Parts: sequence; structure tokens; C-alpha cells
Amino acid sequence: MATDLYDLTVPVFLRGLRNLSAILDKGAAFAAEKGIDPLTLTQARLIPDMAPLTAQVQYASDTAKGTLIRIGALDPVPMPDTEQSFADLQERIAKTIAFVESVPRERIDGREDVEVTLKTPRGDFSFTARNHVLGFALPNFYFHVTTAYALLRQAGVPLGKMNYLGGI
Repeated sequence: MATDLYDLTVPVFLRGLRNLSAILDKGAAFAAEKGIDPLTLTQARLIPDMAPLTAQVQYASDTAKGTLIRIGALDPVPMPDTEQSFADLQERIAKTIAFVESVPRERIDGREDVEVTLKTPRGDFSFTARNHVLGFALPNFYFHVTTAYALLRQAGVPLGKMNYLGGI
């Protein structure tokens, strides 16, 4: 039995974004409880040359919406990368969730073999939609959600594996 491309994307992105939102809530609560400037957490990096927490959330958002836009041949949904606070990041996630929820199944399913192009500063990469989802989009999405989790965990936010996995 084949799995529809919609089922490999939309529910996965929604769950990951909702879990990321809950993780950020814990980060904001931790900052308030400990009297930490929230920007210390939202600008946290694992190492100096790695993007901060804000960018990890932006990249997860961009991966979710960009994947569906490319596969579904949908109009771009611009979101400037201006978020700084936990509230800003939550607003970004909420907008991304609203977009993902708005994508009709028929715009994704049946497009597994459509060619999609990912444009990056390093050049353009072409994939079939299926290969894009399985070989790039999902690993990239999870990388950024995991990194956001790790940044907050490393800063002392009381997070565990179940926070990352969310409601099972």
C-alpha cells in the first residue's frame, strides 16, 4: 500500500511545529522563572558559527511551508526573518501552522514524481517531489527542530525526550 505524499508532509510538519511551540513555551517560562533575559535564549548558539535559536525556528518554518509550496505549485508565503522574542517565534509558528493546514490534500497527493527545484545560495537542486520530501525536507525539518530543542536544553530549560516527541 502506497503512502500519500500529503501524509508524509502535512501531519509531520504540523506535529513538529506544535511540539516546537510547546518547547518554546517552556523556554519562555524558564527565562521568566530564572530572571534570564529571554534574548539570551532566543539568540543562543551551540557554537559561534551556528545559527541561533531564532534562525532554527525560521528554518523549520521555511522548510515546512517551502516544501508544500514547491510540491503543490502554490504561491509563495513570505515571512521576513525578523523574529527576536519568544512571542515573535510563536507568531511565526502559528502563521506556518495556519498555512500548512490550508494546503488541500489534492495539491500534494499524486505529485510524487513532479520535479521540484530547491534554490539555495550554493546553487539549485532538482528532485522529484518524493525524493525532496524523503531525502531533504524531512531530515532538514527535524534537524532544525532538534537543534532548537538542544539549544534550550543546553541552556538549562527542563526539557526531555517527551517534550520533543510531544503527545504520542
